[in-house]
Amino acid sequence: MIYHLAYASDWDAALTVGSYRISGRGMTLESEGFLHFAYADQLAGVAERYWRDPEEPVVLLTVDPDLVGLPVVAENTSGGTTAFPHVYGPLPVAAVVRVDPVAVTDGGELVLPEL
Repeated sequence: MIYHLAYASDWDAALTVGSYRISGRGMTLESEGFLHFAYADQLAGVAERYWRDPEEPVVLLTVDPDLVGLPVVAENTSGGTTAFPHVYGPLPVAAVVRVDPVAVTDGGELVLPEL
């Protein structure tokens, strides 16, 4: 499985059109060229680096790579050595096999659900 943190409102919008096009917090498929995902062991780091103090409710999307219909490319586009999964196109909502609400502490940290 691969994982993606999303604003609940963006996920709700995707459900109405059948695909999800948000690459990451404040980024779109059009602006980035791909959608950002994480493997299970990378998720806490992504939450800490990019998702502190969210402006609205957050959900965790669990995605089955076999249902995406596009290659899932493991790479590091920022010059590091850790490869992250990327999808170069919209995510079909049918590829999302689980959606979990994410709690936020008073200090603005995400409390990730059990995977």
